[in-house]
Amino acid sequence: MTFARPAPCFAMLLSGVLLLSGCGSSSDASTPRASDTSRPLENCGRTVDLGGAAPERAVSLNQGTTEIMFSLGLADRMVGTATWTDPVMKGLEKSDRVVERLAENYPSFERVLGTEPDFVAASFASTLGKGGVATRERFEKLGVPTYLSPSDCEGKDNSGDGDGSRTGRLTMETVYGEVRDLADVFGVEKRGDKLVAELKSRVERATKDLDVPDVTLLYWFANAESPYMAGCCGAPGIITKELGARNVFDDTTEEWPQISWETVADRDPDVLVIGDLTRKSETAESAAKKIEFLESNPVTKAMDAVRNKRYVLLSGQAMNPTIRTVEGVERVAAGLREFGLAK
Repeated sequence: MTFARPAPCFAMLLSGVLLLSGCGSSSDASTPRASDTSRPLENCGRTVDLGGAAPERAVSLNQGTTEIMFSLGLADRMVGTATWTDPVMKGLEKSDRVVERLAENYPSFERVLGTEPDFVAASFASTLGKGGVATRERFEKLGVPTYLSPSDCEGKDNSGDGDGSRTGRLTMETVYGEVRDLADVFGVEKRGDKLVAELKSRVERATKDLDVPDVTLLYWFANAESPYMAGCCGAPGIITKELGARNVFDDTTEEWPQISWETVADRDPDVLVIGDLTRKSETAESAAKKIEFLESNPVTKAMDAVRNKRYVLLSGQAMNPTIRTVEGVERVAAGLREFGLAK
């Protein structure tokens, strides 16, 4: 499928009401054209054909793709972001200020179309699916190419309920591949190579001479009543593998299974890696609330990690497969050294 360039003029009837009656130019005449990108991209079983020109009015529907674009210096080619779980990554505040937030969570399909996008990216299949903003097919019928993070489709089964399950272990190479994909889409390949090299260097520095083969970790993302804990093979699996440690729930391929506290206490991990989220869609989102629960609940307060306060706090994005997973590697490695668990 070839998409018209520049951004299409959307004219469609939704619920009998004309959504947009007209649209103007997609870019200022004084603005230099973005570099051409003529090679179609294979992405999650679909071909993304940009019609030979790089996007000039991109929308990112998840924080993960947003922070990659910002890190590639693409804020001037973006017209909207959405679905935030944490404050923007340090160093990217200026980009966040100049690109409009369409919504803190999912924006409506109409809200996205109102920006006249010529490219839409998302981190999760649920965002570009039923119950999300809209399906990829719905955007593409209007001439808007879409991109989905490979980390949420390659080696992953999203057909069931919940957050899906892994059919293969995720690695940082898939995240690096996403960086290169987006750099290619926007014609900034050298920036992509530079960013990947920086991320690899940070992982190497964080894990150098770290020897923790017998240390066990547990990753708690959210919810106090039916907690979401990390299974074997998603972003926490990347962190665990890079460190050479063990995840106490390495025996489940579910991305974020909900596990009882009795089972958690029985596994009794050495270190608790705790999501410190700023959103408010679940109970015990912040690290402070999680720790308060752990230290007062009769089942959990006797756990070794709780009694010794071996907590490592991570942003939600660091526990998702994004460039901030590197931040997760750094912080957990630092915690293991601080706790005296590294040989």
